[in-house]
Amino acid sequence: MASIENLLSELDERTIAQRIGIPHDEARMRYYLNSNTVRSFDEFTEAIGRYYNYQFTTCVSNGGNLAASEATGRAKEMIKSEYHRKGDIEAAYNDAHDGTNGGMLMVLDIIADGLKAESVERYIRDVFDRHVTPNSWEQKVEMIRLFIDRCSVHLSSSIRFDQPERYAHKYEELIRSYVTALKQTSTIFRSI
Repeated sequence: MASIENLLSELDERTIAQRIGIPHDEARMRYYLNSNTVRSFDEFTEAIGRYYNYQFTTCVSNGGNLAASEATGRAKEMIKSEYHRKGDIEAAYNDAHDGTNGGMLMVLDIIADGLKAESVERYIRDVFDRHVTPNSWEQKVEMIRLFIDRCSVHLSSSIRFDQPERYAHKYEELIRSYVTALKQTSTIFRSI
């Protein structure tokens, strides 16, 4: 059985920052934007799709491009998720068109932060998959119990600390809770 120390060392904020956060932030900083505004919705959708593909190929797929429509669709989903209280994609476009609320720079930051958050979640899931023995129920429960004991201050109150077996088979809720806590307290998710 892998040790809880190995699992926790890979889930350390500094480790996640080095492996995931810094590469995403550096890619965002390297992206050159000609203007903080766009003239039309077509220009807006082309720009967000192009940026999504750039960030995705630089930090996620290591060179594999998405089709333009796929990249644009994914970018719109991230933007809609962030702008859901402000009026969806229309509000994001208006900000990019008028240069308000950070303009196009803020829209690209939303995409970069969304891709970074997805990468962190996948990384954490991979760490769990590698360190939590899949074919031994007792070892899975013990590793999850140790994780909950050590990281309880970072987990939401919805996590049942007294029921590690609840998360041993499917630890998605545990991972989401940990990622949410990182978003609230970690410098990994602070915008550049």
